[in-house]
Amino acid sequence: MLRRSFVVGTAAVAGVIAGAGAAQAQDTIKIGLVQSMTGGLAAVGKQVVAGARLYMQEHGDTVAGKKIQLIVKDDTTVPDVARRLAQELIVNEKVNVLGVGITPVAMAIAPLATQAKVPSVIMVSGTSIVVDRSPMFVRTSFTLGQQASVMGEWAAKNGIKKVAIIQSDWAPGAEATAVFTESFTKAGGTITETLKVPLANPDFAPFLQRAADSKPDGMFVFVPGGGQAGTFARQFIERGLDKSGIKLIGPGDVTDDDDLPGMGDAVLGVVTAGFYSASHDSAKNKAYVAAMKKANNGMRPNFLSLGGYDGMHVIYEALKKTGGNTDGEAMVNAMKGLKWESPRGPVSIDPDTRDIVQNIYLRRVEKVGGELYNTEFATVPDVKDPRKR
Repeated sequence: MLRRSFVVGTAAVAGVIAGAGAAQAQDTIKIGLVQSMTGGLAAVGKQVVAGARLYMQEHGDTVAGKKIQLIVKDDTTVPDVARRLAQELIVNEKVNVLGVGITPVAMAIAPLATQAKVPSVIMVSGTSIVVDRSPMFVRTSFTLGQQASVMGEWAAKNGIKKVAIIQSDWAPGAEATAVFTESFTKAGGTITETLKVPLANPDFAPFLQRAADSKPDGMFVFVPGGGQAGTFARQFIERGLDKSGIKLIGPGDVTDDDDLPGMGDAVLGVVTAGFYSASHDSAKNKAYVAAMKKANNGMRPNFLSLGGYDGMHVIYEALKKTGGNTDGEAMVNAMKGLKWESPRGPVSIDPDTRDIVQNIYLRRVEKVGGELYNTEFATVPDVKDPRKR
């Protein structure tokens, strides 16, 4: 399926390029979001689109004298669908900018963005290599390596000597595992078991038992945010592992703010490394959380929402710098080196890699005002993707 996603016919490419050229003369700047609104990762797209729409609500729909139009397309969590939708957006809708979602979707869209020279903001994917697949890609989400490297170092220094790993079997999971393993073992730790769980409709129970049988001190887990973390936590508790003394650790996804309120008190004390928590203590974040809840029927924003919110910020700021010129290279160059204060904290776009640079916070699940939150207790500032240092 992924191989097919990279195949773009000559006629289609010609049409894409022609469509992109015609788009330059428009007074309305169209931003097409290709996100997973249905399917197994529907919760992901919901958060990203909510963040993008909130940014427009707060900052208006006019930039550099031009009207901004947001067009949302549901890729149904299928790369081939995403590629077709992106092509339609570029050729038929004549969009000027794309907002791209999960890793397989980003990989499928990369050839189109490159051929058409359409600047594209990666709002979800956390896989390091994605940005390298197109010179038109700029990331406002995260990389799994940023979080996993910090988690590995912390675990080894805080009494966790043996770890079993459970990962979703796709590129982000493989990357989280590889970076954590390197970081943890370099600091003196040992990996007892590495288990891969199918991404679609996962049943974690047998993998949890195998991991527990290896007698680890800790269990490093990567599952995608937006639903699966809640399933994992429930099965972890059902097997009594919350009382086994095994410490549950992982990147921020494992205690995703979208799932955390329903996980129950058994996850109290779970430590993760993440770049955003809804309880992040800043005036900007408190205003962001309140605005997101008001605009989305009380929905608590999670880390994925920032990919959309900050993605729109990068697009708006680039348009200001170019005076409304949507030429792909001009837009990408304008995005490079941007720095701003996000609800997640200080962030920037690395001018060399086009990846986001951000703080990574060590967080512990605690009860605040009767609700579960990831409470930050340490900060590692200005973390770059460890695979590109």
